[in-house]
Amino acid sequence: MKKFVPVTAGLLIAMCLPVNTAIAADKPEVSAKAAVVISADTGEEVYSLNSGEKLPMASTTKIMSALLCIESGDLYTPFTVDSDAIHVEGSSMGLQEGDTVTKYALCCGMLLPSGNDAANAVAVRISGSNEKFAGLMNSRAQEIGLSKTFFVTPSGLEGDGHGSSAHDMAILASVALRNDTFREICSSESIKLEFGNPPYTRWLKNTNKLLSLYSGTYGVKTGFTDEAGRCLVSACKRDGKDLICVTLNDRNDWNDHMSMYDYAFERVHTVKPEIPDTIELDLAGSKKEKIRVCADEMPEPVTVLDASESELEYSVKASPFVYAPVKKGDVLAELQIKYGGREIRRVPLSAAEDAEYYHPKHK
Repeated sequence: MKKFVPVTAGLLIAMCLPVNTAIAADKPEVSAKAAVVISADTGEEVYSLNSGEKLPMASTTKIMSALLCIESGDLYTPFTVDSDAIHVEGSSMGLQEGDTVTKYALCCGMLLPSGNDAANAVAVRISGSNEKFAGLMNSRAQEIGLSKTFFVTPSGLEGDGHGSSAHDMAILASVALRNDTFREICSSESIKLEFGNPPYTRWLKNTNKLLSLYSGTYGVKTGFTDEAGRCLVSACKRDGKDLICVTLNDRNDWNDHMSMYDYAFERVHTVKPEIPDTIELDLAGSKKEKIRVCADEMPEPVTVLDASESELEYSVKASPFVYAPVKKGDVLAELQIKYGGREIRRVPLSAAEDAEYYHPKHK
């Protein structure tokens, strides 16, 4: 085992992974204008067709809208929807003037029946207008590193310049799926909710048929407009291998996604991150100068295509000093695992021992 030294800013430590040499199935031909399959972990492209071309992406836009809504917090406080926001064409979750909803319900309304009314209601609730919310969407896109993406509307109804690439949408999905609430919603074939005036119980059904068509599928979002055609972002996990697939303007998207997954699953493999048994952090306020921390659980295997040992990076995120007293089991830091600058996993690090408070003047 190589020496593992914790640092506050994040020391990078490389460990090698075997290169995949398996012979995969023939590359499928798809009907999409653009398509991609990536590792949900590393972002490596396993299949690509015009994956960097900017195209309209219809309601897959709502991946970003729902993510921002969830990240804004306060998901379960009831409020009355804005009357103007819900008057919009296209798909709907059934909102009417005076309805009482929660932001959680609006997220479900965006990700399952693809409600344009829900997207607009979220935008107004969070930012006051669709235009200001689009600015928030674009800021988040830059933060994630989406170089071909520009948002004009929260719903995906076309605006001048509104579009993305298949690769960008796959990366966006990988980020959104790390949020447990987002993942729980988009993986549900139907969800029971209460909203209305007064609120009453109803069921929302997911438009993503791939959830039932292809085993292991757990998301993400459908989309359609006349300009964009049929768009689909999906995610699937089998035998520990985690993949994300995107097609833009694809008349045969269900079958194309299944063919692309069949191809991609044969090409990728998984590796287990190597985590040391213990790591030491600087300790203050105790007779000890260091305190040992360890991972309470091992991270899930990482799905890779060609990622090598030297490209997997580890860093410890912690305060410059841990201050006593400390109890065994207290979470004191995080181990961050990256590939190519992209975060793959975060592992909590807990104290492996007690550390009592000590001051030299005290006996």
